Amino acid sequence: MQTTIVKTDDVELASEAFGNPNDPAILLIMGAMASMLWWPKEFCQRLAGKGRYVIRYDNRDTGLSTNYPVGKPEYSFDDMADDAIRVLDGYGISSAHIVGMSMGGMIAQLVALTYPERSRTLTLISTSPVGVDTTHLPGMTPAYTEHSASYADLDWSDRRQVVEFMLADVRAISSTRHSFDEQRARDFIETDYDRARRFESATNHFVISSGDQQKSKLSHLRQSLLVIHGTSDPIFPIEHGREFIKIVPGSKLVEVEGGGHELHPNDWDTMLEALVRHTKSKKNTR
Repeated sequence: MQTTIVKTDDVELASEAFGNPNDPAILLIMGAMASMLWWPKEFCQRLAGKGRYVIRYDNRDTGLSTNYPVGKPEYSFDDMADDAIRVLDGYGISSAHIVGMSMGGMIAQLVALTYPERSRTLTLISTSPVGVDTTHLPGMTPAYTEHSASYADLDWSDRRQVVEFMLADVRAISSTRHSFDEQRARDFIETDYDRARRFESATNHFVISSGDQQKSKLSHLRQSLLVIHGTSDPIFPIEHGREFIKIVPGSKLVEVEGGGHELHPNDWDTMLEALVRHTKSKKNTR
């Protein structure tokens, strides 16, 4: 798979595309500390095989994209929303179906609200509403909170430590319904770590400023909204997914039974079916 670098000013964003450029475009935005590889290649290929032009990319401070000194990110969430548009511009696409997961789902909300003319539909996976009061929603599970506390003592430049921590993290957010493939997860994490320009820069995602995202008004969303959320998500419990249905009229929620904060291969059929149905369109817009 060929990597395309989209460069605007001093920002480089590594990306990959799957499928026929004449098919409706889907832009995939991944979450905190996660490169585009967290959108599995086979997932993208299967989606492309259903008549979609699929684009994934590395957020800043992940993978092969521009990174910054640890603890000193020179960008906000608003800039990350602008990055999504930079990628579309790089491919000559005037509008696309926007799909975001976790923090990427928050970025996707900003993209849809800030650039409604560039966003055909919006799909949000394992995320939470932005710009609204969510204090009444449950927080991370106690088990995941305890696990994440070890983050503070981690040496992110130590490959062995990071791989073991990330492996424990992936296990902690995994499905309660399907088995956990430890070797597969370990191989993937090692690949992701070795590919990155500087893996520890991804921790900048935890300290970036919110920008103007609190001005967002989900109730004003123009695009049709699909929400996909696991019932066992330990980071954003299912109530976060259900909250969108209360806020955005006409939105649809697909609950993945036993689903964690992940894209488990055993759940792909459910996710892809919903996503293809939601993004049904005759042709691309350029």
